[in-house]
Amino acid sequence: MPSQQILQEKLSEVEEITQLMKKHKMIGIASLQKVRAAQLQEFKKNLAGKVYMRVIKNTLMKRAIENCKEKTELKKLEEHLTGSNTYLFTDLNPFKLVLLLERGKVRTTAKSGDIAAFDVIVPAGNTGQPPGPIISQLNAVGLPTRIESGSVWINKDTLVVRKGEVISERLASVLSKLGIKPVEAGLSIKVAYDDGLIITQEQLLIDIDKTKRNLEKANTDAFALSVSAAYPTRENMVLLIQITYKEASALSLNAAIPTKETIADLIRKANMEMSSLNRLVKTETK
Repeated sequence: MPSQQILQEKLSEVEEITQLMKKHKMIGIASLQKVRAAQLQEFKKNLAGKVYMRVIKNTLMKRAIENCKEKTELKKLEEHLTGSNTYLFTDLNPFKLVLLLERGKVRTTAKSGDIAAFDVIVPAGNTGQPPGPIISQLNAVGLPTRIESGSVWINKDTLVVRKGEVISERLASVLSKLGIKPVEAGLSIKVAYDDGLIITQEQLLIDIDKTKRNLEKANTDAFALSVSAAYPTRENMVLLIQITYKEASALSLNAAIPTKETIADLIRKANMEMSSLNRLVKTETK
């Protein structure tokens, strides 16, 4: 049985967590798997003043959720209270928080079973390693080698693992010896509560470049539609006036309606038609 002091400490912590949940509109849960203590401290430092981070036991978090009667939707977080987690309390937009965490990720050496964060291409050049067992190790992962000036060289740039693929123990060892860090370490929000809304990790992940391209395409399509429909906006007004002017000029020319803008063109057109007719008459009278 826990002592009265320990029990009181736990009750006090549950109350603190409950107050944090009441104070902040956004609560994120991030897994601590493969996150080093030094990295966690760096995240806390970088997010200070914007996000309050705290490692909390899942059992205590569950009790705090039950105590927070004002936010009933928090109950949906309970199914995500597994593994070792850190909890993030903030008033930031959850998507902005995810971007901040993504920018804070660091590259690290790989271990067997890790996932490559990008296509890993080992560049050609001097490995700095003396001839020996390293040659067979490099060849075993598909790296062509040669010995030059007492060192092992890689003959050409070689792709050894693609983004998203599992890194084998053998490859992890080779990449470590070559000083290549193919794994990204950091915090990833696995679920977030945002002012009553539960947002999963899949929903939080945004491809920024793709989103920009989609917005640019939508803007281009909307502009083209407004122009074709002759719907005036601040963005298309100049173009619509230019199109209207050209169409009006063409109409006045075709209808032979003289205006200050078209009189010169009408005279030139009449002169050309007269010259053409004159040549035709001369040809027929011969």
